[in-house]
Parts: sequence; C-alpha cells; structure tokens
Amino acid sequence: MQEFVKINSKDNVAVALSDLAKGMTLEVDGVAVTLIEDIPRGHKFTLTNLNEGENVIKYGFPIGHLTQSAEMGAWVHTQNVKTNLGELLTYSYEPDVNQLMPREKATFMGYRRENGKVGIRNEVWIIPTVGCVNKIAEAMEKQFKEKLTGSVEDIIAFPHPYGCSQMGDDQENTRLILADLINHPNAAAVLVLGLGCENTNIAELKKYIGEYDENRIKFLQCQDVEDEMEVAEELIEQLISYAAKFEREPISADELVIGMKCGGSDGMSGITANPTVGVFSDLLISQGGTTVLTEVPEMFGAETLLMARCDNEELFEKTVDMINDFKNYFKSHNQTIYENPSPGNKKGGISTLEDKSLGCTQKSGSAPVKDVLKYGEIVKTKGLNLLSAPGNDLVASTALAASGAHMVLFTTGRGTPFASPVPTMKISTNTPLAMKKNNWIDFNCGTLVEGKTLDILGEELFQYVLAVASGKKVKSEEAGFHDMAIFKTGVTL
Repeated sequence: MQEFVKINSKDNVAVALSDLAKGMTLEVDGVAVTLIEDIPRGHKFTLTNLNEGENVIKYGFPIGHLTQSAEMGAWVHTQNVKTNLGELLTYSYEPDVNQLMPREKATFMGYRRENGKVGIRNEVWIIPTVGCVNKIAEAMEKQFKEKLTGSVEDIIAFPHPYGCSQMGDDQENTRLILADLINHPNAAAVLVLGLGCENTNIAELKKYIGEYDENRIKFLQCQDVEDEMEVAEELIEQLISYAAKFEREPISADELVIGMKCGGSDGMSGITANPTVGVFSDLLISQGGTTVLTEVPEMFGAETLLMARCDNEELFEKTVDMINDFKNYFKSHNQTIYENPSPGNKKGGISTLEDKSLGCTQKSGSAPVKDVLKYGEIVKTKGLNLLSAPGNDLVASTALAASGAHMVLFTTGRGTPFASPVPTMKISTNTPLAMKKNNWIDFNCGTLVEGKTLDILGEELFQYVLAVASGKKVKSEEAGFHDMAIFKTGVTL
C-alpha cells in the first residue's frame, strides 16, 4: 500500500495514506522528505520549506496560506493554515469545456410509468402535507405493509415537521419539495395525507402538483372523515392494485438521473471516493445520462472550475448567481461565509473550505455543465446539472431526490447511516471505514490506494449503480431507513 500521495505535480504538500511517524523518510519525486512530526492518515505534510504567508498547494490549486513558516516534513493543518477566501467575488467567463466522447449505452431493469417517466423502485408513498398527521402516516405504513402484493416493493411514509406556521421562502420550499416527491417516478402510487386546517393544505398543494393521474394519486383530509384509517385502507388498496401492474423491463441507462453528495468527509475524500464518483459521472453522461451535483457552500473556493465548464455564458451567469445568492444568504443571517469545514472534516484532515471544495467538486468529473437548477426545480436537461441546496446532508439529499434523482451517491470518510427518499448509496473513502461500518457502507473506494486503478474502480461503481437501479437494495434500504428534510431559510410564525 502507498504511504502517501502527491495529487498534482504543482502541489507543495502530500497527503498521508496511513498514519506516518515522526522521523520517517519518504521519497517524493526523487527528493527525500523526513517527517518532523507525526502525520495522521488523510493529513498533509510539506514537501519543501515554506514561508509564512506562502500558499499551500493541493490539487494544483491554493487551499489557503501559512500563518507561520513550516519546514520540509511538517504537518500542515488548521494550526498553521488559513483560508484565502473572502466575501463576494467578481467572476468572468473563461470557458474550458471538455465534451465527452459518446459511449455505447448500457441498460438496467426499471419501471416505465404511464407518463413515460422511469422509476427504479415500485413503491407506494404516503406524503403528509403537515407534521400534525405524521403519526397517522407512520401508523398507515406499519398497518398496511401486509397488503403489498406482486411487484410492489414497499409502502413508505415520509413524516416531516413542515406545512404550517410557515411563510415566505420556507412555505414555498415546503410546497415545492412535497409536490416534487409526489410526482417522483420511484413512487408508483401516492397517498397525500392532509389535516385540513394547515397552510399547505391539499387544495393549495394541488396547484404545485399540476396535472395528475387520479389512479396514481389519492388524497385524504383527516378532518373530513370519521375514521381516517378506515378510509385510508380502501385508498391504499386501490393504490397498491394500481402499482402492482408495473413490472421491471430493460431501460437504457440514458434515462438515469443520479444525485451526487458527500458528507463526513476526510482527507481521503478528494483522493479516492470523490474522483471515483467523477469517473462514474462521466461514464453515465457519455451514455446520455444525467448527474446532479449540489451542496453549494462546498463549491466555494472551487466555483471557478465549475464556471469554466459551463456550456455557455448564460449557464455561467446562472452559476455565478447560485454562488452569490448563497453567500448573500449567509451574510443576511450574520454568518461567516467560510465557517467550514466541520469538526469531523478537520479531524479527517481537511484544513480549509478550499481544501474541502476542491475535493468535493471532484464528484462532477470533467463533463460540461448543462444546466443550473434552483432549489426545488426538477431536472429537464441531460448531462451534468448543478443544483442549489445547502451542505446539510439530509436537506441536500432530499433536494437531489426532489430534483428527480433516482438515487443518491453519498461519499463519506467517517460514515453515516441516514437515507433519503430514494436509494442512498454510501461510498467509503477508506477501507478501515468500510470494514468497521459494513452495515452502512455499500461501496469501498479505499481500494484505490491499494492497487486498483481509478478507471477500473469507476467502471465497477457504474456497474453497481446499474445493479441498484435494477432492484438491488442499498444498506440503508435494507435497514428500512427513509428520511427527508426541507431547507428552512426564514421565519416560523
């Protein structure tokens, strides 16, 4: 196994791939580097003497500057590195667009819906309009599972604390996300469960749902009936009967929409898991498929790389607006724009937001940016899409699902058990995590520093995604986990 990696020829630091002891001598590009401190796995050490104020270069780009001089072999981290990032910036469009070569299309076994859309699960969803009916929704899920038949895979309730006592953007976000989930093709059929007196009541929500199939979507307002469980039983039976007529069939991979997210990142994220997802993204897009990258605050510091890949100047301007809107959101709440990474990220070896962002954006591969989506907006253009959503894992993953993603690829260096409304595949950055949390981790990218090549690992991930799209359950599904969260931006009444 490698002991370290120098990611880019321009870098003046390398990253330890295992715990390295003080006094070890390593040969880096023909130069002997003796460590003058212990270097934890995922952390950085200097490859030359660096002066105070000098930039630390990783991934070929500055990730901050030194707050004090550092000798060759020194540990470089939060104790001696500070971000270079400031507030709002002025950007110019300097395109560097790489069009991918087309690739022969693979297939998976999915569900073709009556409206032409494609799902990778055949489930019945119960969507509450308001948190007041959460427990009723959960009781329905538990009680009616025994009614599942044929190709219907599950019945799932999605409780949430929203839908009332909201105003402005918060209320709008709730309605958009609920409507997006109701229309999601992984749900063969949906029961919309309302109370009756909430702001986001069924009548209001129907305006956001748009045209719908009355066989696929049923509505139940609890205040209007004597026994909501009795009425729901009949409705659920109708929905299950409708859903049961769908069967898996061969479908081209160009119909897949895959969300990409990371969380609990470590110093290995940008070296193993995120680049592997980037190779996957390029493979899918080269077949005409779609990937969606989100968590805007974790683009800060690497946003110019994404801007250069925008297919045209209009998309560049939309990307600039997306970045600056999020910066202004932080400023309007008197928050520091660059108060990131998290304590767990730092423990894993990430020192600054640039360090985190340059690793995070590796998930986008090299494809051109084909569209930029607002929060709650559904994918309409094939290829790489950027989606406006925060870094919070549950909120961002729900946003990916709401945008139309069939599943979410979630890279992590520290592990997390959560799920989202769609299959959420956990991809580990290192082998020890994959071994320790086998009940959480679906795919291990730690093998990338154990002899496996990036191209081979990316192809293996692509095949694994096809298997999950064809019905293989990810670990969080096997555990029965299905979570959702909506971006809350403003005031609650």
